[in-house]
Amino acid sequence: MAGTKGKQTVRDMLLSLGLIGIMAGVIYIFIPHDDSEPPLKRVDYRVELLTARRAASYPVAAPEGLPGTWKATSVRYDGAEFDAWHLGFHDPEGQYVAVEQSTQRAAAFIDSASQGAAATKATERIGDRTWVRYKGDKYDALVLRGKGSTTVVTGTASFGQLVRMAGALKTS
Repeated sequence: MAGTKGKQTVRDMLLSLGLIGIMAGVIYIFIPHDDSEPPLKRVDYRVELLTARRAASYPVAAPEGLPGTWKATSVRYDGAEFDAWHLGFHDPEGQYVAVEQSTQRAAAFIDSASQGAAATKATERIGDRTWVRYKGDKYDALVLRGKGSTTVVTGTASFGQLVRMAGALKTS
């Protein structure tokens, strides 16, 4: 009798595990789930911009007049590390565009901000300033070297969108 009791316990356990597996499969199939990426949240960067403009040793740039289809997604200012300003956007085409500014040595900062993009001989006249085009494997960039700081508009977006962002930048 003891041998039969042990076989029933193992059989009952296997049947229970099988039933649990079937129920988990049914729940997975019939309960809706979304495997797509969640939409990026728009951030309000006004407070950080005011803080950066008060603290930085250079005129901090942010866009004005861009349509609402440009979505700000990230912002930060680090006064301890070269007065570094970052403002990230998704453009209307879903590509990434960032405004980066810093007092760090220009060559190192440009390399970091543009993810290793290299300077080209091409320039863009935007307003009263001449920006240098950089081309890279991951990001392209427009670079403006100023007195005491460097501004980089970079990202996966087309040069046209980078030019649009650079043209919208204001420092007051």
